Amino acid sequence: MTTTPEQLDAILAEAAAAAPVWASSSRADRAAWLRAAADALDAAADELVPIADRETRLGETRLRGEVGRTTGQLRLFASVVEEGSYLELTVDDADAAATPPRPELRRLLVPVGPVAVFSASNFPFAFSVAGGDTASALASGAPVVVKAHSGHPELSRRTAEIVASALEAAGAPSGSLALVEGREAGNALVQHPVIQAAGFTGSLSGGRALFDLATGRPDPIPFYGELGSVNPVVVTAAAAATRGEELAQGLATSFTMGVGQFCTKPGVVFIPADSGFEASLAALVPATTGGPLLTDRITSAFPDGVAHLVGDPSVEVVASGTAHEGEAAPIVLATDAAAVAARPEVLLEECFGPVTLLVRYASEADLHAALRAVPGSLTATLHSEPGEDVAETLGLLQSRAGRVLFAGWPTGVAVTWSQQHGGPWPATTSLHTSVGATAIRRFLRPVAYQSAPQELLPEALRDEALATLPHRRNGVLVLP
Repeated sequence: MTTTPEQLDAILAEAAAAAPVWASSSRADRAAWLRAAADALDAAADELVPIADRETRLGETRLRGEVGRTTGQLRLFASVVEEGSYLELTVDDADAAATPPRPELRRLLVPVGPVAVFSASNFPFAFSVAGGDTASALASGAPVVVKAHSGHPELSRRTAEIVASALEAAGAPSGSLALVEGREAGNALVQHPVIQAAGFTGSLSGGRALFDLATGRPDPIPFYGELGSVNPVVVTAAAAATRGEELAQGLATSFTMGVGQFCTKPGVVFIPADSGFEASLAALVPATTGGPLLTDRITSAFPDGVAHLVGDPSVEVVASGTAHEGEAAPIVLATDAAAVAARPEVLLEECFGPVTLLVRYASEADLHAALRAVPGSLTATLHSEPGEDVAETLGLLQSRAGRVLFAGWPTGVAVTWSQQHGGPWPATTSLHTSVGATAIRRFLRPVAYQSAPQELLPEALRDEALATLPHRRNGVLVLP
């Protein structure tokens, strides 16, 4: 099913009509609308999960957990709206004695307007129709038009119906959430003058094409794309010696989780040469099992990606797991730090699926030279021991990622106030996060009011409202 140009125009006309209602809605109403959507999805889980499993083959346990994460995100953003600090309310009082004299200035963030959201293949709930991009955009006060992913069209349609109905039943206007389908409709969506920002999770090639469309418009708009990440991991010599088997078990679990189809999969792992870590991992991998990949396109791309890596003369196969015919089997490859430093365009390209590349290093100089070639990533992980001098290694890792881990593995992203899920290009097209409370900032823009009468100010900037909201006055943080 493809949305026609006429249907797209009608959908966006409704979104444009809904935008002023969302922008002027009270924080209490907006929070209630978000919670109504969450309640409706929870109530429909028994209907939606079988549809999702049929289309994605991710399994009931994983999908039910993902419904919970999705509704949890909606409720988190309801609390963000109620708390109010996302508005960044700021007041500078007039000062006639200043040089030059200073007028009164009051500043806040307002919604940008209707937002386009592009669903992901690997999270049919949490990064899809009612996922984090949609939740944060609605929380900002913007209606949303979602481009459905072709990998789960029936689920997308039914989810959109449930959420749109729940929003309207709770008092939100018609046009608050809508769905479009088809690549042409997606391209037209991001170029449509009604759309004021876009959120995307997907491939580097697909995201770059949409990014270029968004920024090439007569009126360019922000495009917040999460595109690709190898998520480097460094295991120091002391860590390998102290807990090498434990770390090998953690890596085996992490890179095969979800059949390697997480954007936070540890794709490149730097290990001390001759440390025994490689042998520990090689002993574990044959017992791992793969599974079906999400779409035909991903299924065909995975062996090509592995072959691309294995085609480098420095790369060897360390161990493989098992899988049924037509499925992807886990595989561990290995190379050396010098090869990575020399050919990062070959060895550090993301391969979506259950594969990880071990990079042997003989010295810190080898390690650091290779780390300087690592592209921007969503995460970076450092496994070290107390007392080790890891300052330079840490500096290189944190310059390349938005989240730095010192324990555990990067698969799994907590939806919290402090989460950062975004990093330097090509991980994302911006420095913002797509997970956690501050994801709302992507769909807001600042407006300052100078010498405005109280009755003409936005309600949140009036003195009566400021008494109940966190704000900054003359440079001093004021808490209610």
